[in-house]
Amino acid sequence: MISLKTNYDAIVVGGGPAGSTTGALLAEKGHDVLIVEKEKFPRYHVGESLMPFCYFPLERLGLIDKLMDSGNPRKYCVQFVRQDGFLSQPFYFFQHFDHPSSTTWQVWRSEFDKMILDKARLNGATVWEETKAKALLKEDERVKGIRVESSEFGSQELFAPIVVDASGRDCFASIREKWKIRDPKLKKIALWTYYKGAKRDPGLDEGATTVAYLPNKGWFWYIPLSGDMVSVGIVAEKDYLFDGSTKDHDEIFQREIQNNEWIKDHLSGAEQTGEYRITGEYSYRNRYCSTDGLVLAGDALGFLDPVFSSGVFLALKSGVMLADEIDSVMESGNPLTSTSFDHYGKRMQSSIEIMRKIVYAFYDDEFSFGSLVKRGEHLRASLTDCLIGNVDDQDFKELFDAMSDLADLPEPVEHGLARASK
Repeated sequence: MISLKTNYDAIVVGGGPAGSTTGALLAEKGHDVLIVEKEKFPRYHVGESLMPFCYFPLERLGLIDKLMDSGNPRKYCVQFVRQDGFLSQPFYFFQHFDHPSSTTWQVWRSEFDKMILDKARLNGATVWEETKAKALLKEDERVKGIRVESSEFGSQELFAPIVVDASGRDCFASIREKWKIRDPKLKKIALWTYYKGAKRDPGLDEGATTVAYLPNKGWFWYIPLSGDMVSVGIVAEKDYLFDGSTKDHDEIFQREIQNNEWIKDHLSGAEQTGEYRITGEYSYRNRYCSTDGLVLAGDALGFLDPVFSSGVFLALKSGVMLADEIDSVMESGNPLTSTSFDHYGKRMQSSIEIMRKIVYAFYDDEFSFGSLVKRGEHLRASLTDCLIGNVDDQDFKELFDAMSDLADLPEPVEHGLARASK
C-alpha cells in the first residue's frame, strides 16, 4: 500500500494564476508546497487580455523571456469605439510609461495558466491535478488543512500551517464561511465566443483590446489571439440581452453585432467557431481575506468586471504578495494567523477599490472618457495608470474628484481585510 505524504508547509487550492504564482514563489524560497487543482491542465478559461503591470509578477516568476518568444499578439493599447464606429484616441501604454512592461500580451489562458503551473512544478511544488477540495479541516476555529477527492489518490485529508484558497470563482472557502457579498450595482452577464479570420487594425493597434459600445451601457470585448482567432464577448444587463425576443445565444449575438458598426465591419467575412459561453452576475467581494490558517487569493478574494482586464493582474499580484507574506512569517517562526495578512488585505482592498471606481464610472449613463480627458491631459495620465495597473502608492484624488462630477462613484467598502483573530 502506497503511503501518501499528508503534511506540507502550505497547501494551495487552485492552479490558476493566483495559486500557481503563490505556489511557485513559495517553493522557490524552499517551502514544501502542495497545489491541488480540480481540472487537468491545459484547460479552458476566459480572460485572455493582460494588463501591462502583469509584467512585474511574471518577471518574478522568470517567464518574461518565454512570453517574449511566444507567438502571442502584442498589446500596446486599449481603444474605445462608439456604436457608430467612431474610434477614440487609443490609450497607448508606452506614451505614459517608458518601460518594457508597456508592451503586454493577448494570451490563450489554457497555455498561459499551464505555463505558470509548470513553473511551480519546476520550482519544486507538488501538484495534484483532478483533485477537488471538498472541505476545510479545523481545530478550535483554526483552519489546519483540507479534505480532497482526487482521481488518483481518492479521499485524503491534507494538513498545513496555511491554506491558500485560489479556487477562482468557485470561492471554495468563502462560500463555506459565508463571506461572499455580491456587488450591489455590477449585475452584468457576459456572452462570448470566438471568430476565425476576423479583421485586425493596422500597425500598433493590431493586438489592441477594443471596447465597443452597445446601447444601455453594454459593450463588446474584441481581443485578437494567436492562430488568426479573436475572442469576442458581450457584457450587458440580463434584461437587455434577454429581452424576450429570443433565448438563442447565436441569435442574440448576431443581433448585437448589428448594434456596433466597428464590430459589424470587423466580423464581416469571419467565421464564428466553437460554442457560445455565458456567465452571469459575477461581481462580488468577500468580507474577509483571511482567518487563522487560511487566506484568499485572486478571484477567490473577489472579482470586479472584465472591462479593464483586471482579473489576471489582481490574481498575479495577490500571488506574489502572499508568497512574500507567508515566507516572511514562516522565517520569523511565528504562527500564521489571520492578522499575518493585515498588510496584504489592505493593499488588495486599495487596488480593488481604485479599479471599482473606474468600473462604476464606465457604466454610468452620464460618463464618458472623452469628457473626462477634456478636463486636462494630466487626467488621461492618471487614468492610464489605472488601466495599466499602476495603482500602488498613487494619489488618485484629483482623478476621482473629476470623475465624481461626471459619474456616481461608489463609496468604499470595508471588504477583504483580515478577520480579527478570536
